Amino acid sequence: MPDVLIAGAGPTGLLTAFELERAGVDVLVLERDAAPATQSKALGLQPRSVEVLADRGLLAALEPHVQAKLPAGHFSGVPIDYTDLPTSFPYQLGVEQAHVAAAIEARLRTPVRRGAGVTAVVPDDEGVTITAGGREHRAGWLVAADGGHSTVRSLLGAAFPGRAARISLVVADVTLAAKPAGLADAWSLPAGASGYLLPLSGGRYRTIVFGEEQQKLGRDEPVTTEEVQRALTNAHGPGLEVGEVLWASRFGDASRQLEHYRHGRVLFAGDAAHIHLPVGGQGLNLGLQDAVNLGWKLAATVRGTAPAGLLDSYHDERHPVAARVLVSTRAQAVLGVPDPDAAAVREVVTGLLAVPEARRAVAAELSGLGVTYPGITGRATDVPASADGRAVLVGAAVPPGWAGRVEGREGAAPRLVRPDGYVAWAGGPGLEEALHRWLGASA
Repeated sequence: MPDVLIAGAGPTGLLTAFELERAGVDVLVLERDAAPATQSKALGLQPRSVEVLADRGLLAALEPHVQAKLPAGHFSGVPIDYTDLPTSFPYQLGVEQAHVAAAIEARLRTPVRRGAGVTAVVPDDEGVTITAGGREHRAGWLVAADGGHSTVRSLLGAAFPGRAARISLVVADVTLAAKPAGLADAWSLPAGASGYLLPLSGGRYRTIVFGEEQQKLGRDEPVTTEEVQRALTNAHGPGLEVGEVLWASRFGDASRQLEHYRHGRVLFAGDAAHIHLPVGGQGLNLGLQDAVNLGWKLAATVRGTAPAGLLDSYHDERHPVAARVLVSTRAQAVLGVPDPDAAAVREVVTGLLAVPEARRAVAAELSGLGVTYPGITGRATDVPASADGRAVLVGAAVPPGWAGRVEGREGAAPRLVRPDGYVAWAGGPGLEEALHRWLGASA
C-alpha cells in the first residue's frame, strides 16, 4: 500500500510525487487519461519555477524542447522586463506543458497508473480509500491535483467560492496551410489581441481567440476549424489559412479558490485548489510552487517527524499566494476588455509600469521570485537542494540529534534552508528554535 495517492498526472501532481519520492515516501499517481497529454496547454515557466526545476536536476531534460527564452513577462500584454531580477534565470522559458510533465514523470520510481479516473473518495481518521479505474486504492493521504474540474473536490463537496466566467475564449493548437510571410516565425509576448499565434514544435501553432462569436457559443459547443478560421482571418487577413485544428478547448475567466487546501487526509494543489484566467503566465507556475511547498511537509508527516502544524502551514503559506494571483489575473482581464474606458485605464497602467519601482514590484510578483512566507527571509538560490529532501544547514555545525534530517555544508553565510529552498534561519540566535519549528523534535 502506498503512503500517498495522487489524483492527476499533470505537472503539479507529478512534481508532488517527485518531492515525496525523493524524501523516501511511497507514492502512486492515478490519472484519468489513458495516455500522456500531447496538447501544448501552458507554454511558459517563470523564473522561480526554472530555479526549482534546475535545483532538482529536471531542467536538462527540458532544454531540447525550449522554444524561447523571453527576457520579459507581461501584465495583460504590457511587457515587464525581467533582466535585472535577482536570479540566475532572469527570463521565462517558452516550453510546452507536455514536455514539463514528461521530464518529471521520467524521474519517478513508480509508473503512473493511467486510465484510472477517480469515481469515489472515502476519507477516514487514518487514511483515504478511493475508487479509480474500477479498482479500489487505499493510502494514508490523498493529494488532489486533478485540475480545475477536480472530481475529488466535487466528491468531497469542498467549498470553492468565487465568481463564474463572464467571457468565453478558445485556445487551440493548429497547423497552417498558408500564412503571410514573417507572421509568427518566432516567439513573442502576446499583445492581448485575439488571434495571436505562437510557433510550437512539429509545425504547430498556438492561438487564442475571443471575439463576438465565442461569446455566443456555449461552453460545450465543439470548436470547429471554420470558427478558428474566421477568427484568424479577422485578426490577420485573408492570407492566413488554417490547415487542421489539432486540439481546442473553450475556457473563461472564472475565478475561484478553495476555502481550505486541507480536508482531513485530503490535500489540494494546483488548479484543483484555484482557477483563474490564464493570463500573465502564472497558472502552471502556481501549481508547481504548491507542489514543492506541500511535498516536504507531507513527507515529514508520513514519516512521523513533522512538528505540530507543519502540514497545515501548507494552506497558511500557499492560500494567500494564490489569492493574490487571482487578484492579478482579474485586473489583467479588465485591461484586456475591448472597450474605450478599459483602453484608457490600460494607457494609465502602461505608463505606471514604466516607473522602475512599479515595474520591479510587478516583475517580482509575476516571476514568483517575490513570494515569501511569514518567518522566512528569502530564497537560497546558491544552496542546491539535498538529494534526499532534507533541510540544509550552511555555515554552522549540525546540532546533535539532527543529522538524519539536516544535511550540513560549509559556507560563509550561515543559513538553515528548508527543503523547498526558503531560508528559515540566517545566522545569530534562534537556530534550535527554527529547527524545532520546521523539522520537529531532534532524534
